[in-house]
Amino acid sequence: MTAATTTVRGTMPLAGHLREARRRATRAAVSLLIGIVIGFLLSDSILDVLRTPVEELAATRAASLNYDTVTGAFDLQLRIALFAGIIVSSPVWLRELFAYLAPGLNKREKKYVAGFSAAAAPLFAAGCAFGFLLFPRMVSVLAGFSSDQDSTILNASYYVDFVMKIVLATGIAFVLPAFLVMLNCLGIVSAHALRRSWRVMVVVIALFSALVTPAADVLSMFLVALPMSGLFGAALAITAVHDKRASRRSLHDTPLSTHS
Repeated sequence: MTAATTTVRGTMPLAGHLREARRRATRAAVSLLIGIVIGFLLSDSILDVLRTPVEELAATRAASLNYDTVTGAFDLQLRIALFAGIIVSSPVWLRELFAYLAPGLNKREKKYVAGFSAAAAPLFAAGCAFGFLLFPRMVSVLAGFSSDQDSTILNASYYVDFVMKIVLATGIAFVLPAFLVMLNCLGIVSAHALRRSWRVMVVVIALFSALVTPAADVLSMFLVALPMSGLFGAALAITAVHDKRASRRSLHDTPLSTHS
């Protein structure tokens, strides 16, 4: 009877899950809306940063950003605002997502997921910042394939999408090693399995770097692959330490369970 009562009390009905999801989704949506407003207010400053490589090109040839519709400039500001809002509000919506999943986890798993969520936001921000530092070189290298006598007329919408993809891709790439550590701590992936697949990881990192850094810009590809490789190496080291500690803990607990 007690066990049945405990089971009933520990189980949340479907209506409760829906209310919980709605409450957390509302908080995430409000934080995203606030981030979009902040992004819209900063859109001019962000666009000035994005325009810098084009202005450097304009010093040696005819180069400019162009809008192909009357509403192009306003649409571009909204796109920048949405992009900035996702980044600014990421600590909130990440926390709400993990908080919604947490009731289904035990105490140790909650601790690991909380650690991942705490590391994910700064890693994502660092990756996005790295993408912002990287994209001017990509623009100059790609534009350098054309002759000095040619004009570089860039569609503003396509140009901003290009930069956003680079920034988001590097941001996500910086979070993946922390995700691997969380999977290891939850017992889903072992350090031995990660070590055995290091060749696959190298290939994946190389392919990802080649996709993010277009054309034949080997230096930019190397600049993307280097920090990613370092982060994955750190993830491998952390998982190895965690598995060794878990193994020692199990060996230490075995005699106790035998005597009992």
